[in-house]
Amino acid sequence: MREVAVIGVGMTKFGKYIGTSAKDLGRIACLAALKDANISPKEIQVGYCGNAVAGVMTGQTMVLGQLAMKEVGIVGIPITNIENACSSGSTAIREGWIAVASGMYDIALVLGVEKLYASDTGKTVQALAGASDIETEGGLGLIMPGVWAMRAIKHMEKYGTTIDQLAKISVKNHNNGCLNPNSQYQKPCTIEEVHKARMIADPLTVLHCSPIGDGAAAAVLCSKEIARRYTTKPVFVAAAVLTTGTYDMLRDLTTNQLETRAAKEAYEFSGIGPEEISLAEVHDCFTIAEVLRCESLGLCPKGEYGRWVDQGLTEIDGKIPVNPSGGLLAKGHPVGATGVAQVAEVVWHLRGEAGKRQVKNAKVGLTHCSGGAVLGDTAACTVTLLKK
Repeated sequence: MREVAVIGVGMTKFGKYIGTSAKDLGRIACLAALKDANISPKEIQVGYCGNAVAGVMTGQTMVLGQLAMKEVGIVGIPITNIENACSSGSTAIREGWIAVASGMYDIALVLGVEKLYASDTGKTVQALAGASDIETEGGLGLIMPGVWAMRAIKHMEKYGTTIDQLAKISVKNHNNGCLNPNSQYQKPCTIEEVHKARMIADPLTVLHCSPIGDGAAAAVLCSKEIARRYTTKPVFVAAAVLTTGTYDMLRDLTTNQLETRAAKEAYEFSGIGPEEISLAEVHDCFTIAEVLRCESLGLCPKGEYGRWVDQGLTEIDGKIPVNPSGGLLAKGHPVGATGVAQVAEVVWHLRGEAGKRQVKNAKVGLTHCSGGAVLGDTAACTVTLLKK
């Protein structure tokens, strides 16, 4: 397989875009990525679009990728639309990587886009419930806040993780979000404010949860051989892995085996170990999710993440900066856009272009997105490693 570089990235600010369509959000992100790559739309040979719930939320049930890319002059090429729950955008990144690494195409455009905000929040909840078996899980009320509340309680019982430690993750990520102009929330919060916020699923208040919002992100990928035509700062995809749960009913709720498998595959494929990671953008849909995922990915020993947070090891200037973008908790979580936005964030850090939130000496970045739930297990997980 050929080496693949990311030569351009772009994204919208995440937030609530009542009067802006998913097509237009996608157009904005694509234009930004093309401009960043210094490349013409006519040079794009293949396109991929990640989206999860446009059909339910907007009625645009099909061809969203074709519509958004047409707006920037990308026509007449293969374009594939991808739905894979919260992993939709990161799965699109993987497909773009495979297309270029295989040698079939030299230049790919990957888009992730989502509109979740609606005046009727119940519509959004219903759409997201479709990330599980609608007949036996989501349709009966077992939705993500409840699932992650159970995981939090089990982790607290097994490892002594405290609600203060979970609250500190929210505080950290909201502080990071204040440094990110693309973040949906740019307002700090305190531990006390996290505790006193509206309860969603005990012990998780609303400030333990990622918000509903809209947004898009895009990336241009190309072969290493031609990357230097367009940029002096290529960032290379060292690995892009996708795994699926095993749905074992006897699983330990305090860990995610498919995330451990995905990370192991990524580390083995790239030859990069977890100790070499400079920063990580992980899928912190809830504060407890950041805990479980960093432990499952091998970034921190099992049961130790709460103490790492206490010691400041996951801050931007810490041992392993986690979610310097603000993560889903502050940056926001337009589902299909998240995985591509994570890649954009890491690219900016590896180029030294992340502004006030810049991680020092960043050489290798990890992005992680997991989505969906089947029998309490996760349906899809992606791990992408990027390096200078």
